[in-house]
Amino acid sequence: MPTATALDQATAMIEKTWGQPIEILEVLAVRRPSDDPVLRSAMHVRAALAITDNAVSAHQTRLHALTRPGYVPAFFELERITSSAADLRVAHAESQTYLQSIRRVVEAREAAVPAAPAPAARLAQAAVARSGHTPHHPGHAPGPPAPSAAVGPSAPAAGPRR
Repeated sequence: MPTATALDQATAMIEKTWGQPIEILEVLAVRRPSDDPVLRSAMHVRAALAITDNAVSAHQTRLHALTRPGYVPAFFELERITSSAADLRVAHAESQTYLQSIRRVVEAREAAVPAAPAPAARLAQAAVARSGHTPHHPGHAPGPPAPSAAVGPSAPAAGPRR
């Protein structure tokens, strides 16, 4: 059973967070970028991840071809095996970095969405707003009114000093 690639993981994460298929989200990110800039960011990172994911697949295919069972590589192919393995490690690290970036974007979106207050708290806030009064607590006397701000200078200015 093949394991999920970083692109598959990113797609699933984005679809779960925004609650829509990736095809719809791609259209929304392009046509209405100002509606959800966080979605646009996630889709940009996903596009970069798609490129890196293709590079991972290409390097894996090349490495598997050079190291297939029963095949003895020639001496001059050892350099190609080594460079393909190094390129695969770099591409895989880039994929993981892009995936981590999408995780951070998703976390930022979740942190930015305000938690809905309880229904009773919303009803109490609405009642207070309709009544035009601020709630006062029993046993507390209202504080003195705030002094009005002075309009002019606080003291007469002295003439020029010599």
